[in-house]
Amino acid sequence: MRIQELNERSRDIFRNIVETFIETGEPVGSRTLSKQSQLGLSPASIRNIMADLTDAGLLYSPHVSAGRLPTHRGLQLFVDGLLEIGNLTTEEREDIKTRCSVQGKNFDEVLTEASSMLSGLSNCASLVLAPKSDSPVKQIEFVQIGLNKALVIIVTADGLVENRTIEIPPNLSPSALQEAGNYLSARLTGKTLSEAKLSITKELESHQAQLDELTTSLVESGMASWGGKETLIVRGHSHLLQDVQAIEDLEKIKQLFDTLEAGKEGIKLLELAEGGDGVRIFIGAENNLFSLSGTSMIISPYQNSRNQVVGVVGVVGPTRLNYARIIPMVDYTAKVIGRLLD
Repeated sequence: MRIQELNERSRDIFRNIVETFIETGEPVGSRTLSKQSQLGLSPASIRNIMADLTDAGLLYSPHVSAGRLPTHRGLQLFVDGLLEIGNLTTEEREDIKTRCSVQGKNFDEVLTEASSMLSGLSNCASLVLAPKSDSPVKQIEFVQIGLNKALVIIVTADGLVENRTIEIPPNLSPSALQEAGNYLSARLTGKTLSEAKLSITKELESHQAQLDELTTSLVESGMASWGGKETLIVRGHSHLLQDVQAIEDLEKIKQLFDTLEAGKEGIKLLELAEGGDGVRIFIGAENNLFSLSGTSMIISPYQNSRNQVVGVVGVVGPTRLNYARIIPMVDYTAKVIGRLLD
């Protein structure tokens, strides 16, 4: 159903129900609406309209004698067709720009600050997906940390330090680790990870590299580990617990935390953001990214100087979010971060 298919009275009743739900979180009854509505309708007339909206799948009753709540489908329809998005104040814009400034911070620190800022302003959990590093490499080192494990430490020119754990043969000598590190460092200086990976791969494939079999294997494992990984920064977990009333809801929130902490959803988040222009809103059951039907997610991509989508900012919260306030907040933060990348 589209919002245009509802007549004026139905739209007015529907808008009042959704706005009251977002404000209170409680079911909305016909008597409450008859006092709020400017149409001068009786409770009985309002009940008939509510029944029609329920039949259309936009409302539901949590209990037999209770008022109505918007369904996830109804909320999405409201956001898409009836929501009046507010504007950020000049002070709010300046606050976001100041908190996202790069002065004295590297880009990862800026993104972490942006995530904390979004969580505080929205009173929700915040998500910031940091892009793959495209900075030239300054140094690489292999450090053995177990019988068959080594740590690959990469330092980029902008000060970012990345660590990757790789599997190594149990009989690998310390000299092979040193040789692999020297080989990569000599070929990495001044190149981005993607550039270096391409040239080193070609050299290994053409057998130009003077390396023994074990060292070659180590170099290949090291390169595979730094294919460039997005980093998902999450802040404000506690905000999601404020409205939890039932044990099953607590289990869903715990499941969400586990998924976010694992950091495995970055690629899916990026794909969702790339699927449309500007801010995207996923409500309830439509938000299957985290397999959690009781939340809403508002995300917006940010781009680099080549107009490529490289990351995402957003918030996750209960379905009764203050959409009118949070949507422009997420949108403006994404624009500020994108400008920093220039």
